[in-house]
Amino acid sequence: MKNQDYIDLRSDTVTLPTQEMLEAIRNAELGDDVFREDPTVNRLEEKAAEKMGKEAALLVSSGTQANLVSLMANTEPGELVILESQSHIYWYEVGGVSRIAGLLPWPVESLKGALNPKDVEAAIRPKNIHFPKPTLICVENTHNRHGGTIVTPSQINALREVAKTHDLKIYLDGARIFNAAVALEVDVKEIAKDVDNLMFCLSKSLSCPVGSVVVGTQVFIEKARKARKVLGGGMRQAGIIAASGIVALEKMIDRLKEDHENAKHLAQALNEMDGLSVDLENLQTNILLLDIGDLGISAKQFISELKENGVLALDQMPNKIRMVTHRGITRTHIEETKRTIENITQRRN
Repeated sequence: MKNQDYIDLRSDTVTLPTQEMLEAIRNAELGDDVFREDPTVNRLEEKAAEKMGKEAALLVSSGTQANLVSLMANTEPGELVILESQSHIYWYEVGGVSRIAGLLPWPVESLKGALNPKDVEAAIRPKNIHFPKPTLICVENTHNRHGGTIVTPSQINALREVAKTHDLKIYLDGARIFNAAVALEVDVKEIAKDVDNLMFCLSKSLSCPVGSVVVGTQVFIEKARKARKVLGGGMRQAGIIAASGIVALEKMIDRLKEDHENAKHLAQALNEMDGLSVDLENLQTNILLLDIGDLGISAKQFISELKENGVLALDQMPNKIRMVTHRGITRTHIEETKRTIENITQRRN
């Protein structure tokens, strides 16, 4: 089978651009973005900054690059950054926080991805010649490894008070921040208001082929632009990336509700099957974590059987499967996935 023949629930990164995006790319007005002369990039950055209620923005190639340039722009080498123990920065970004940014990551356990302010405060060691200087708190919203859980504006505000007390900044890895905003039914500015700077991905649920955007103050964005250049991320006629991003911000946000509904519909059905369970309280957006611990097979084996039957998913732990709904996954696909999984479970019971 070709990939396009599968029901692909591995990630919302597999989304393809809409026809309108492809037309926007084809007709994009272009210039040299390193010279800041690409008008399409400039429009996207202005739109992104306004959307988040911040001063300025910067287009980068990926979410990992967005996080890395933001770490570099917020800190100096040798400083300490506090982050959630299962955060994407800590787990999935090849150690760039230390290897390239030169920072000491200090992981803190959380409840469903939301850091407890008391735990964060306890991680801030006193000024001492032996200790690295803490400068940054990182938040992830929605939280990938916790299953797309949301960190609410009030939870971020509580961290803001700790940050003020200890003169720290807050950075938000908002790769799926629009999923959080749609689920909470709030303006995305409500989530962004208490962080100093943030990023969001264009290439996940918003369906763009590539790109992320870093947002913050003018001063911060100038530092991030310099860091992007150091990493080889300066782009020339980047309007071919930005054009789809403009369409995404104008047309693709409200439809995220459909992805959440599809995830919930699938989860409720799977929860009723023998040997399977889904924590429905944790299912808040478009990421579903399926526990197969009572089925008697490993996650890798389960995924292999899914693939043989036309469904793609990822293993997250030895007994957990991750499935992500996104544009391109319809209710018909959800029904087919339910039948496929039911057939697998029935053979095992």
